[in-house]
Amino acid sequence: MTMLETAAELATHERPPAPLRTEKFRQSRPEVVGPDCPEPPFPISLSGAVRKGFGRGGKDLGCPTANLPDESLPPMSNVTQTGVYYGYAQVSPYNKEGQKVLSEDDTVVLPMVMSLGYNPFYKNQQLTAEIHIMHNFKSDFYGHEMRAIVLGYIRPELNYTSREGLIEDIETDKRVALKSLARPEYEKYKSDLHFSLLP
Repeated sequence: MTMLETAAELATHERPPAPLRTEKFRQSRPEVVGPDCPEPPFPISLSGAVRKGFGRGGKDLGCPTANLPDESLPPMSNVTQTGVYYGYAQVSPYNKEGQKVLSEDDTVVLPMVMSLGYNPFYKNQQLTAEIHIMHNFKSDFYGHEMRAIVLGYIRPELNYTSREGLIEDIETDKRVALKSLARPEYEKYKSDLHFSLLP
């Protein structure tokens, strides 16, 4: 049996094109993914200061994302495939100047979905990890420390013939993440020590 390449290995040579999302794929998507308890390589802990990305998530797709710096990616890219993942995330209330600028509502541990890959619809050349925290933040949080725990895999990275198809899958990803995280063995990660380390 051939081992699947990790995201980091894929980045070292020419990547095959991501498969196109099909109607059959859309209709066959499950409501809940993953086992009843996270299994290796999960959980995967990530952290880093939020950096500016391409700015397309919020403007173009209605799904604003927080990008982690490249140096925070090895825990994901060394063990997992490109695609969409789910878990929890938390943002520090303090900006890089040490000022408290986010409210308590914005800084609790919240469910998230994460895209790890090259966003083939936009033809990115560099591997990125873009986290969408499922919460309406009152302001942006560039430069703030963000912690995340990735608990499972939703689907592979796909290409799209239309922006509407991509948006539809993103909305499905969010619903699948929320339902998958509602299980007791996943919910307990909301109180993981990884999050209590934030200032």
